[in-house]
Amino acid sequence: MSACLLLAVVMPTVTSFAQAKAGEVASPHVARKRPIVDDRVKVLAKNLDLNESQQTAVKKILERRQQETLRIQRDSTLAGSARIEQFRMLQDRTAEQIRAVLNAEQRKKYDPFAARRIPQTEGRSVEDWLKATTPK
Repeated sequence: MSACLLLAVVMPTVTSFAQAKAGEVASPHVARKRPIVDDRVKVLAKNLDLNESQQTAVKKILERRQQETLRIQRDSTLAGSARIEQFRMLQDRTAEQIRAVLNAEQRKKYDPFAARRIPQTEGRSVEDWLKATTPK
């Protein structure tokens, strides 16, 4: 379950070129379709059993995160490493804000940083990553 939460909240969504419609040529300049905030809230609501007020609070948190993400992306004064650090701080802050909305039982289930604890190795495949992040 933590893999779902991680993918729903923390990690940017990666859209495969294989998802392009038949006959279309994928271009690196084509905008990627990212799940909208409502989709992320639905996943969290289902996995954590959020009530209506929690869903509203989480939606506001994720909307602020989305705005801040755009600001960081558009900031031409940030060097690569500084930009990465800004994104990481934003991830941490978002997770803390969401945790504050959850009850004790929900906090046990919410693990947005599971991928950070997985050892990084050369030649690891997507399948290896999925096996490591999927709860058993």
